[in-house]
Amino acid sequence: MKKVMLVTGASRGIGSKVAIMAGARGYRVAVNYVKDQTSAQRVVKAIQSAGGEAIAIQADVGDLNSVVRLFKEIDAAWGRFDVLVNNAGMLSSFRVEDVTEEDLSQIFRTNVFSTYFCSREAVRRMSTKHGGNGGAIVNLSSVAARLGGLGGGSGYAATKAAISTFTLAFAKEVGKEGIRVNAVSPGLIETEIHNVHGGITQMQELAKTAVPMARHGSADEVAEAILWLASDAASYVDGTVLDVAGGR
Repeated sequence: MKKVMLVTGASRGIGSKVAIMAGARGYRVAVNYVKDQTSAQRVVKAIQSAGGEAIAIQADVGDLNSVVRLFKEIDAAWGRFDVLVNNAGMLSSFRVEDVTEEDLSQIFRTNVFSTYFCSREAVRRMSTKHGGNGGAIVNLSSVAARLGGLGGGSGYAATKAAISTFTLAFAKEVGKEGIRVNAVSPGLIETEIHNVHGGITQMQELAKTAVPMARHGSADEVAEAILWLASDAASYVDGTVLDVAGGR
């Protein structure tokens, strides 16, 4: 039977590449989105056109009630759950001296709370403790967790540091229950998320001097790492934060 994967924030960027690649490799893919239904449906159609199975499900994964509904829709569609990719995220562009409660709440809800909430529901389905068959969870961290990010990026860097540490602790918590938990830590990757910091062109210029490989990475390169961590090929890899950053 085909394995079922949920990719949060999968309507564009790294998430969309993970979803499309997973569909091509035989997963049934739940494509989560919060606002952009058109792009999410485009991802679903790309998977289906290649002979795969996919559904698009709207949910704000920073809201627990929405996450519970999201997982129930996956249950109803396919009746099993095997892999969670906690990809949903956002950058920050505020200075600490200007931060508001809304700024901080939004970025932590999107980047950290979402990872906790989705992981909760995934464990309740995959853990052998709950009668599940085990599975894999891959979180999205960032090299900003150790480098501090770009100007105005303290909020983003803080959330990604939380994700890296959460990954290590969570792996210890559920390792004996058949669940592997790892994270990918991308560097400068060509996606629309960089529009917050001057766009892709500025990111490409920065990569030429800031990255040892003297280039930016692609969403496909990150997706390959994520799918490897999710696969049986990484069966003895647990509690790892894997850099995909060109040596940065």
